[in-house]
Amino acid sequence: MHVLRTPEERFSNLPGFPFEPNYVHVTAADDVTALRMHYLDEGPPDGEVVLLLHGEPSWSYLYRTMIPVLTAAGRRCIVPDLIGFGRSDKPAERADYTYARHVEWLRTALFDHLDLTGITLVCQDWGGLLGLRLVAEHPDRFARVVAANTGLPTGDAALTDAFAAWQRFSQESPVFPIGSIVEGGCRTSFSPEVRAAYDAPFPDDTYKAGARSFPLLVPTSPEDPAAAANRAAWQRLREFDKPFVTAFSDGDPITAGGEKILQREIPGAKGREHPVIEGAGHFLQEDDGPGLAAVVNDLIDATPAH
Repeated sequence: MHVLRTPEERFSNLPGFPFEPNYVHVTAADDVTALRMHYLDEGPPDGEVVLLLHGEPSWSYLYRTMIPVLTAAGRRCIVPDLIGFGRSDKPAERADYTYARHVEWLRTALFDHLDLTGITLVCQDWGGLLGLRLVAEHPDRFARVVAANTGLPTGDAALTDAFAAWQRFSQESPVFPIGSIVEGGCRTSFSPEVRAAYDAPFPDDTYKAGARSFPLLVPTSPEDPAAAANRAAWQRLREFDKPFVTAFSDGDPITAGGEKILQREIPGAKGREHPVIEGAGHFLQEDDGPGLAAVVNDLIDATPAH
């Protein structure tokens, strides 16, 4: 496996991002290549763990306005960069990326290395496709879930037209401008500096194999390589009775309506208030990060761990 690593100077002086990097090395069951995964570890070491998982094509920078709100409330924020994104290593070939490998890379980092327990998961986009798999397969590690603009597709139901259009663009567009793509999924406009911060992990197109591969890894047919594992995960999620809240935005055409499935199928979501983040697009952390962080704090305060 040929692996690229973004030069560290690309991450110097990013606006609103004063956090120190941390690293672990991870492997997947079907490939022994050791890859360096980056994560943030902010807040008191003994605080309740809040795991913030980003999606496509963003990185931990997405959570920069939420981390201070959470740490001020005494939470310990763990914010990984998925392999292929942010400060994490980037295998150079699209074939190097599979759904199963992403799950295993993340599991190795969070459980084998960091040994996290009592986790409150906050997941958006691919953060949910991976995070909800981990919840299903390791429920004892998790205390609560806040799902935002995400889901766990099995390929048995059609995805939205907006997703189909995005999938086509991701494969057919000769240019793949990461910062502009993230901005296009927001209601707010970016400064040039913020747009550049989203571009920072990708010095050129050779670093974008992971970002280009993710849209094709979403199960869109019952025969998809990840479909069976996701169906099995749903069976376990239908038994997950710990606190589960959806906090979808009111302006995301890609995941619109997905919250109803989660609320209907997961026992821990029953009888709970499921706030809507108003005036926000797909990347609601950009449009109202403090608002989403407040939802997380409120859920933890309302459901103390025993």
